[in-house]
Amino acid sequence: MSREPVVADIMTTDVVTIPRVASVSAAAQLMVERGLTGLPVIEDGRLVGIVTEADIISGQMEVDPPAYGTFLDAIFRLPWDHSDEELRRVLATTVEDLMTEEVVTIDPQASIAELASLIFKRRVNPIPVVDSDGAIVGIVSRADVLQLYVRGNAAASGTSA
Repeated sequence: MSREPVVADIMTTDVVTIPRVASVSAAAQLMVERGLTGLPVIEDGRLVGIVTEADIISGQMEVDPPAYGTFLDAIFRLPWDHSDEELRRVLATTVEDLMTEEVVTIDPQASIAELASLIFKRRVNPIPVVDSDGAIVGIVSRADVLQLYVRGNAAASGTSA
């Protein structure tokens, strides 16, 4: 009886990282050259953020003007206004300016179902895989889950993937 696969079985262990002081263009170039969807940002050997394709693409968007409302004599910013965040992304020149600091990570022994749930519910891709000490031991993406799915279907049907 074979065990169910876990994250460690499908993750990439040769993780390409980038320092927070690198330029956004260097990050984009590295992603394109290596065919990556995101790069963990490392400082002093620890994970401090992640920069993804979506982050870099967001730097090309049109910025909406700030949304203000008035009530009596007061002027206030509307709760759904995200113009500051949009402007921050458009003006970013370094990875630090653009990266997401609250990185969603996963344990290498987590199930594929847990991984799929994280990817879908948190809308993240890729996800750094960290050990109990918080050290990066791998990275996993939607493509890795898809490849596992295709291999499983091929094995079930008796074809090769």
